[in-house]
Amino acid sequence: MMLTQHKSLTQKSLYLAVMLALPAANAIAEEKTAEAAPQQTLEEVKVQAGAVKEVSGYQATKTRVGKVLQDPQDIPQAITSVTHDLMHDQQVSSLRDALRNVSGLTFNAAEGGRGGDNFNLRGFYTFGDIYLDNMRDTAQYYRETFNLDQVDVLRGSAAMLFGRGQAGGVINQVTKLAKLEDKNTVTGSLGSYDYHQFTGDFNKKLGETTAIRLNVMDRHEENYRKNPTTGDRPETDRQGIAVSFGTGIGTDNEFYLNHVYTQTRDVPDFGIRFGSNKRPINTATLNDKTFWGTNSNFDDSETQVTTGIFTHKFSEDTQLRTQIRHADYKRAYWAQTPSAVRPTATGTGTIDTVPNPDVVTLSNGNVTRRSDYETNSIQSDFSTKFEAAGMKHQFLGGFEYLKEDSSRQALQPYNATTGQSYGNLTNTNANNNALSSAIAVNGVFYKKNSGIGTLSEFTADNYAVYMQDTIEFVKNWDLLVGLRRDEMKADYSSTRTTHLNYGENSYRTGLSWHQTPDSHYYVSYSDSFSPTADLYQLTAAPLPPERSKTVELGAKWLFLDGDFSFRTALYRTTKDWERNTDLETPPSNAVLTKKRRTDGLEFEVAGHLTDNWEVFGGVAFMDAKILEAAENISSTNTKIFADPRFEGQRARNTPTATLNLWTTYSFLGNWKVGGGVEAKGERYGYVPSQTVAQTSTSTGTFNAGRFNPNTLPGYARVDAMLAYEQKKWAVRLNVKNLLNKVYYDSLYDNGGFSTPGNSRTAILTTEIKF
Repeated sequence: MMLTQHKSLTQKSLYLAVMLALPAANAIAEEKTAEAAPQQTLEEVKVQAGAVKEVSGYQATKTRVGKVLQDPQDIPQAITSVTHDLMHDQQVSSLRDALRNVSGLTFNAAEGGRGGDNFNLRGFYTFGDIYLDNMRDTAQYYRETFNLDQVDVLRGSAAMLFGRGQAGGVINQVTKLAKLEDKNTVTGSLGSYDYHQFTGDFNKKLGETTAIRLNVMDRHEENYRKNPTTGDRPETDRQGIAVSFGTGIGTDNEFYLNHVYTQTRDVPDFGIRFGSNKRPINTATLNDKTFWGTNSNFDDSETQVTTGIFTHKFSEDTQLRTQIRHADYKRAYWAQTPSAVRPTATGTGTIDTVPNPDVVTLSNGNVTRRSDYETNSIQSDFSTKFEAAGMKHQFLGGFEYLKEDSSRQALQPYNATTGQSYGNLTNTNANNNALSSAIAVNGVFYKKNSGIGTLSEFTADNYAVYMQDTIEFVKNWDLLVGLRRDEMKADYSSTRTTHLNYGENSYRTGLSWHQTPDSHYYVSYSDSFSPTADLYQLTAAPLPPERSKTVELGAKWLFLDGDFSFRTALYRTTKDWERNTDLETPPSNAVLTKKRRTDGLEFEVAGHLTDNWEVFGGVAFMDAKILEAAENISSTNTKIFADPRFEGQRARNTPTATLNLWTTYSFLGNWKVGGGVEAKGERYGYVPSQTVAQTSTSTGTFNAGRFNPNTLPGYARVDAMLAYEQKKWAVRLNVKNLLNKVYYDSLYDNGGFSTPGNSRTAILTTEIKF
């Protein structure tokens, strides 16, 4: 405990020192700038003559989410790009917070099986659809933004571009790369609930075409929820370091070597239960402020991703881009689930303190797991432009290979006094190493790096080839056609079907009309598929794979000389044989729905309305319904049918409308004020595969003969920002949840619990550039 307190005090002192030192450091930097002004002025004039203008602001003008570098305005599919400047102004630190800017997206609270970043897009989950620089990054962990330049969300089915996946869309993180310039930025932040963060972005030009970039991050924060017995709060404690080395930058042979390491040491929060009224429990002694966990809970992860990127340009219009990656994701966690009983010092269903701060008596449920997921992958894309038969072509072809090696297991308990193993562990040494220390629950220690019970292992070889052509068959009219073939060969250790050999085609097509250079109208079709085992969820007997398809009609416009963009999309996405995402689900409950659909309408704006006024916002309307109830197979090969009354009901965790808006205005030269709102309608949580017998009770989903699921109320969260910015330094105040509203941020879609968002939080940041 003393070590923990000392570490906390040291961190706070460090952050306070940084906050106080940055303005002084800036003054020194400005003095040095003034002394070197004549020489730097001459060099700057020379460089600017041949420099490429760096795009900034809330409007993205480049993306690789379509496999090749292009303007998102030209892609016949809806895209939302969250830029670095937008994340910067909002004081965004995690991928989760960055995605608050994406309309039609909601957050899932996972009960163990899908802990980590877990989202719904257009009403469909996105597990398996998170990427880092267009390569799979589907492990279960929490992602930070300190090393991201941009986050691109390609909406709709996208298997032709990315392989097996889901119906909602693809979330692609774009890494910061080394640049040919000397530029450094350091920030220090302090805020409510022990918030403190330090980030550094250091870029150094090493030669005419060589540079290196280093990004670092250290962040800690808590929230307003508290265990009434121990006083413990949920905690986020994360660190990261990333290096990008580039050579041949801007030449015909360009190579980058990137490595990112992130570490989490969180105290996880599983939220609160729903009451008998089908709303989150809210009484004088049991409400959103109640935290059931303690500091003994942990969610520890270590993630390392190394990527090499080589691009060879045969000409200005023809290039070959190849990426090779090794990634290793280690994670261990033990979380305390909430109950309908308030944590108190004594009594049944309580949390009791004992002299040993690492040992607590817990009556509620425990979720434990250790996992190790390792991938090796290669991806190569060839793109070119040419003319044939009097028509212009933009051709893309490529291949991918992905090797997956995954294992997971419940944590190993053993008797701390006798050393007697409850499984196969007899080591009683509980040391302080993060991934090998021990925590005691009910007098039983859980070893963080040791498992018990059936070891669930998964290895797979994934192969894919694909090609796509965009043909301008008439002036200003383009036809896009694409085809992909995926093959997966997988082996499992703890399922009925121990081997899977699966192959599937994916298609993508679109018709575009570019009426003017600033307008684009399109209609597109795309599909996606996912074999059962792709989600590590095998059925008791073979059933068809998940399959989804999206039809979209959209338009994109540019206004104000291209500084302001507006897009809209009308779409229909249908998914067949939807699978459960909870890893603990038995095979007889693996299929959630046989068919469901989302019809939606979206609007989005981004860019400058004036030189001083910038806006980013979106609104999404979604009609998500179950069309056919689930069909499963029991262990005795008997068909199990879900309650047909689910048909026609709204899908889980899918509000009918969402809204996000953020705007800033610069005034008096150096001042900037901003604010925004994130709003979501009410959301449902329930198990759509329940049978009639399971849902016929007075407390079931169908209460008194009507659909009555657990329901989260809609909410609107308001944020604000005020900044003073100089060329070399800045000070910024962000206030999140300005009106201090109680709102429920994420939902466990089976309906068990929800996690409230944080209360009003103020963050003061000082930034220096040199």
